[in-house]
Amino acid sequence: QVQLVESGGGLVQTGGSLELSCVVSGDGSNYYSIAWFRQAPGKEREGLACIDSSSGRTIYGDSVRGRFTISRDNAKNTVYLQMDNLTPEDTATYSCAATIIPTILRTGMDYWGKGTLVTVSS
Repeated sequence: QVQLVESGGGLVQTGGSLELSCVVSGDGSNYYSIAWFRQAPGKEREGLACIDSSSGRTIYGDSVRGRFTISRDNAKNTVYLQMDNLTPEDTATYSCAATIIPTILRTGMDYWGKGTLVTVSS
């Protein structure tokens, strides 16, 4: 069983930045790649980025490539999502998830965190 706990959400103005954290724990957690998703009210969950457990290779969704950066600190068992140049369209609940095979498809995830809310004001 793998547990994921997100933090770092909050209110930010348009054009601002925010860094989210995802602390990963549990048996075998270091073998899992970690992905970030978001879900806005009335919209489907969207895959944003994923980082491979060993190689550090990253995958990004088209909507955030160039603005968001995923990184991993294995010593702290933490995955980060640095979000820059935020707009109101980025307002959503952001969740991290664990997957054996690196992907940003929500159907490929094995474990999920509960999420953290990000609100971008205009």
